[in-house]
Amino acid sequence: MAHLTLRGQPIGRFAAVLFDKDGTLSHSEPLLITLAEARVFHAVQRLIAAHPERARDGSSTELETLLRRAYGLDQHGVHPAGTTAVASREHNLISTATTLAQVGVGWPEALALAHAVFSDTDGLHGEGAAAARPTDGLMELLIALSGAGLRCGVISNDGTAGIRHFLHHNGLSGFFSASWSADHHPCKPDPGAVHGLCALLRVQPAECLLIGDANSDLRMALAAGLPTALGYTAGWQRRPPLDPLFPQLQHWSDLAVIETDEPSAVSWAVSGSSVTE
Repeated sequence: MAHLTLRGQPIGRFAAVLFDKDGTLSHSEPLLITLAEARVFHAVQRLIAAHPERARDGSSTELETLLRRAYGLDQHGVHPAGTTAVASREHNLISTATTLAQVGVGWPEALALAHAVFSDTDGLHGEGAAAARPTDGLMELLIALSGAGLRCGVISNDGTAGIRHFLHHNGLSGFFSASWSADHHPCKPDPGAVHGLCALLRVQPAECLLIGDANSDLRMALAAGLPTALGYTAGWQRRPPLDPLFPQLQHWSDLAVIETDEPSAVSWAVSGSSVTE
């Protein structure tokens, strides 16, 4: 157990920290923009291939507009609260099928086309794709948490393979004891996802802190019995629209770790420098 402070103010004593992945651990927006753009392109092309008349009646243009809105994709990038940023692959697939249905495609065909589009584009995300880089200062924080004996876990709507790919590519695997992904049931934002990850980490929810970039993450944490949750705001081009009731941090250096179970307390700032001994 170790005490954590946020900009010098105590926030509690914890045994583990649970991290969201996309937009929290990782700068995933550039890869997600590429993925969303590819899904839009392939959806339009598959619609036209199946129904050539759709290129003439304006349906293909309407589909592109609706998909961009559904994915949270615009000239500013990916919206931090949009489906591409927050939702699981399965939920994005259903969103795609629903959008196809909105331009007049019957549901069975819409679902089949959505599956085909995702098959076309799955190589752009997760295992085998380029890996996003970690958010600035993350390594220093993980070193501090590890040094204080805290366990770390990932809770994400990415798949297990995608989580492992990101951690392995960036040399972070050794800092994380467990993960809970979209492949697990229930997946987030169900509070049961938090309970599942806590069980893997062998800690109680009341001993954990969750850090994420979406209100759904933060509300899930409190519903699961965690004493607090922190909003992380630096992982996107646009600041995530987080509820101001949740404490927020802009950089990992806003956090400090104070180990108190040793005879003499040691405090680490995220920069790695010793503050008190």
